[in-house]
Amino acid sequence: MTIISNGLIALTGLLHLGFLVLEMFLWTGPQGRAVFRMTPEQAETTRVLAANQGLYNGFLAAGLFWSLLQAEPTFAFQLKVFFLVCVVVAAIYGAWSVKPRILLIQGGPAIAALVFLLVAS
Repeated sequence: MTIISNGLIALTGLLHLGFLVLEMFLWTGPQGRAVFRMTPEQAETTRVLAANQGLYNGFLAAGLFWSLLQAEPTFAFQLKVFFLVCVVVAAIYGAWSVKPRILLIQGGPAIAALVFLLVAS
């Protein structure tokens, strides 16, 4: 169970690194505009907001990776729970405010990781 939860935590962290790249560096390019179905004008208008959002995704990724590298088991568990819950809350809000699919893409791996983590403890 621990190996599965750690793998899902790593996957969640990698996804958030991908979100960082998309939102901070690819937002106004063809890839970013295609993913979010935006015109060049819309992308340029929201560029700064997207970069800020990308930065926060980077913080979530950093926290998830930190939780995997933390040597003290109790503190590592606390970090894992905290950052996974942060991701799940962000996914719920994104699903409510933007589109329901966000809950699956962003929240799915985090929810699964949290379940396996809690079952393993």
